Amino acid sequence: MFWIITSTAVAFVMATTMIFVRMKAAKKPASIKKIILPPLFMSTGAFMFVFPVFHISWLQVMEALLVGVVFSVFLIITSNFEVKDHDIYLIPSKAFIFILFGLLILRLVLKTLIGQTISFGETSGMFFLLAFGMILTWRIAMLIKYLKLKKSLESKTLMA
Repeated sequence: MFWIITSTAVAFVMATTMIFVRMKAAKKPASIKKIILPPLFMSTGAFMFVFPVFHISWLQVMEALLVGVVFSVFLIITSNFEVKDHDIYLIPSKAFIFILFGLLILRLVLKTLIGQTISFGETSGMFFLLAFGMILTWRIAMLIKYLKLKKSLESKTLMA
């Protein structure tokens, strides 16, 4: 029970931190580096699978990644860019906060339900993959949007 409460508190702190980071990031121009680094940093968490307690089946891997991809749709829809003074900025979405906490609540409910049938380690592994699949998919979509806008901006600059 201690680990469930602790992991829930950590997830809440991470979600809250992400909101503040995203609000701060919206004040500075976006870049390819700022888009691709978060999933790269998060990928180090996969070292958890070195320990047997976190091992999960390939079916569970696929399920977790698929749910993460589905959850990412909400983040993709609310992540858009705009051009200001020849720089590209992420538009802060008012819905982002509600979506992020909605996804957090949904994750907690699913974690509680799933945690009743599989071990804490397996649940942790699945939810790491869910979060990674969500962030990776979201960031790939952001990168595609960013590159399209950058290309459009560069072609307009060449024509001027």
